[in-house]
Amino acid sequence: MEIRIRKSLLIVFLAGAFLLGVCLTGAVLLIQGYQPGQSSGGGSGGDTITDSSGGSITGEDKFKVLDMYVDQYYLDDYNETEMMENAYRGYIEGLNDPYSAYMDPKEYDSFLATATGEYSGIGVTFSQDDNGNYVVLEVSPNSPADKAGFKPGDYLLTVDGKTYTNIDTMATDIRGKKGTKVTIEYSRDGEMKEATMIRDDIVQESVEYKMLDGDIGYIKISSFIDNTAADFDRALKAVQKDGAKKLVLDLRDNGGGLVDQCVDVADQFLDEGVVCYTEDKNGETDSYNAKDGKTDLETVVLINENSASASEILAGALKDNGFKTVGVKTFGKGVIQSTIELKDGSALKLTIMQYLSPDKHVINKKGIKPEYKVKDKEKTDTDEQLDKAIELLK
Repeated sequence: MEIRIRKSLLIVFLAGAFLLGVCLTGAVLLIQGYQPGQSSGGGSGGDTITDSSGGSITGEDKFKVLDMYVDQYYLDDYNETEMMENAYRGYIEGLNDPYSAYMDPKEYDSFLATATGEYSGIGVTFSQDDNGNYVVLEVSPNSPADKAGFKPGDYLLTVDGKTYTNIDTMATDIRGKKGTKVTIEYSRDGEMKEATMIRDDIVQESVEYKMLDGDIGYIKISSFIDNTAADFDRALKAVQKDGAKKLVLDLRDNGGGLVDQCVDVADQFLDEGVVCYTEDKNGETDSYNAKDGKTDLETVVLINENSASASEILAGALKDNGFKTVGVKTFGKGVIQSTIELKDGSALKLTIMQYLSPDKHVINKKGIKPEYKVKDKEKTDTDEQLDKAIELLK
């Protein structure tokens, strides 16, 4: 089977994310030579079917035998196509990698929609942590989720009463047709909550900017989607036109996204050189590089525990090049996924590399530690991290 890897869809997502898979043959043939016998069922309430052929089976042969027994003995009707989809999904889940997954065509279409920043849903970006929990990284302003009170750090538990072992399946079920209802059960600080929302069109704006007091500009990047680099360029020019001589770059609660967009933003701050290194399973390294030319604005970078993936690439590149960083240690998702499109419209999202900072610091499961550690106190109206950044620029 031919597959096509789209390098432009290298993804770094707690959402993050995204899938590896294996394409099995479509129709399962029954294997010959396995004649089931029967013995007393003991305490099971029925008969025990045994394989009397002797020897052992592995791999594809074992799958065929299982299919044969289901076909011959399973009591109820079943959907073979659905079973095969679950088999593909389960195979990849066996990697125990929260960022690799199999996506059926519907899930893949939904996944692609998030990369463009336009979709119908509730307006949350979330990822899966090392414990398998689904944690909210970002809530789009004025979205159904925002109006329902969702916040970064909330844990998503169920969608319309359904639990999930796959992040992309959960994301697909959260999204849906505009005007339809969806009920999300979630937790915050150990307290269980529930919200029923009406799905709406979501147009994700990944860059926002403003002027702070004096000559300090402020640009926040909430994610890296298709148009982030172009939007950042416009924002940078706008604050400079408004008189900015210094800049706060806010990467807090940024769950990542497209690596090429992240590199293009880094190029605005760095002279010619390495933005990050990538390292594959064989230890082979490559690099993403910035071109010559950068902004003259003195810049301080804000990060927090929800800064993940591509935002960690950017934060790590700037920190290694002498930029001041403020906040708390980042999430620590230092691996890169590539999507592999299959001919039937399904896809794999596969972890293929880890990335390293320009000084070759490992980020995965370690994160970026800020030079100035400052916690944002939730019980105050003051943004202590932003205040520290402004102090450093004055």
